Amino acid sequence: MFDIDGVKIGMVGLGYVGLPLAVEFGKRWPTVGYDTNSVRIEELKSGHDGTLEVEPELLAAAEQLSYSDQLDSLQSCNFYVITVPTPIDESKQPDLSPLISASRAIGSVILAGDVVVYESTVYPGATEEVCVPILEEVSGLRFNSDFFVGYSPERINPGDKEHRVTTIKKVTSGSTPEVAAYVDAVYREVIEAGTHLAPSVRVAEAAKVIENTQRDVNIALINELALIFNRLDIDTEAVLEAAGTKWNFLPFRPGLVGGHCIGVDPYYLTHKAQAIGYQPEVILAGRRINDGMGAYVASQVVKLMIQNGARVAGSRVLVLGFAFKENCPDLRNTRVVDILEELHSYRIDIDLYDPWVNPDEARHEYGVDLIQTLPTGGEYDAVIIAVAHDQFSELGIEGINALVKEDGVVYDVKYLLPANAVTARL
Repeated sequence: MFDIDGVKIGMVGLGYVGLPLAVEFGKRWPTVGYDTNSVRIEELKSGHDGTLEVEPELLAAAEQLSYSDQLDSLQSCNFYVITVPTPIDESKQPDLSPLISASRAIGSVILAGDVVVYESTVYPGATEEVCVPILEEVSGLRFNSDFFVGYSPERINPGDKEHRVTTIKKVTSGSTPEVAAYVDAVYREVIEAGTHLAPSVRVAEAAKVIENTQRDVNIALINELALIFNRLDIDTEAVLEAAGTKWNFLPFRPGLVGGHCIGVDPYYLTHKAQAIGYQPEVILAGRRINDGMGAYVASQVVKLMIQNGARVAGSRVLVLGFAFKENCPDLRNTRVVDILEELHSYRIDIDLYDPWVNPDEARHEYGVDLIQTLPTGGEYDAVIIAVAHDQFSELGIEGINALVKEDGVVYDVKYLLPANAVTARL
C-alpha cells in the first residue's frame, strides 16, 4: 500500500524545525514547503534563511524543494509533516491553536491513503485525541482506514552546527504497525544517524516531552544550588568544577532557561498529569525555580549597585545578549526579558545589545529596542552578561570592564569570564 519511491512530501511550517527537514527531504523526493508567512516564503525563494539554520548552499542543494504560502500547493502531496509551534499561554497552559489550525488546513487537502506525521511537541495522547478528530471532521475520511498518522518528535538544536537534523537519531512511530514501518523508512532515507521506532504514537510523544523535562529539572537543581551558595558566599562554578571530578557527576550549569523547548515542554506534561488526577511536584517545583532566575539576577545586580554607592533609580545598565542561547538569533521564550522587566521596576535605564538578534523581531515580539553599537567611555553603572555569544567572549575582560564606570558592577550570568574578573557570577 505504501510506496517509498512514490513519496511526495508536504512540509507544514518552515521555521527552525521544518526548514532543515524540508531541505533534506527535498534532496530525495518532491517536497513542498508550506508556511502561512508570505515574507518567510519570499525570503526562502531568494535563497536566504533568516534563522541562520540552513546555509544558502544547502538550500540550493534541495533541488526538489519548492516553497509556497498557498494551501492548494499541497494537494499533490501524500506524506505530510506538521512542524508548527506548540507554545504555552499566559497561564502556562498548552496552546494548541497552531496545531489545531494546521490540522484543519491539512484535513482540507488530504486524500485516501495519505499519512500525516506530527513533529510538534505535545503531551502524550494529543495526536490521536486532538488532531485526528479534526482531520476526520474536515476531510470526511476515516482514521486508520482512509488516512493514517505518525509522530516523530523534532530534535533540532538552534545554532548548533555539529548536531544537525541528519546527525541526530530520530524517534518515529505510526498509528498502525504498517504505517509505523513506512514512516520509519521515510525518515531513515534522510537521517544519517538512524531512527528508533517507538511501539506507539503515545510512547513517541512521551519520549519527546520528558527529554526536555529531564533537562529542566536538572538545571533547576543547579540553579537552586547557586541560590544557596550565593548566600554562603561560595563560588558556584568552583563547586561544580570540584564535584565534576567524579566520573558520574552530570555537567549542568546554572542559568536562564528559555527557548522553544526546555522552558515550555514540562508544562505540557504537567497539564496532562493534572488532567488525569495526578499533581506533579518535582517538575513544577523546578519550573518555579527556573522561571524566577531572571528576577533573581536583576535583584542581585541592584544590591551590588547599592553596595557600591550607586543611585539605583535613573542609573544605566547594559544587558549583553537577548537571544535565548548563544550564537543564534532565536528569541523564542527568551528569559532575558525577565531581567529587563525587573530592572525596569527599579526605574533603571537599560541598553540592550545583541549582535545576533533582528531588532525588528525583538521590537515586534517583546516591545524592546536594541542598541546597534556598544558605546565606549565606561558610562554604565552595571553590565550584565546574559548570553554567551562569541562576540562577548572576544571582548574579553578589558573590553567588558571598559563598559562600566570605575565603581560599576559586572555580573556574569554565563560564566564567560573568570570569577576574579567580575563583580559577581550567578
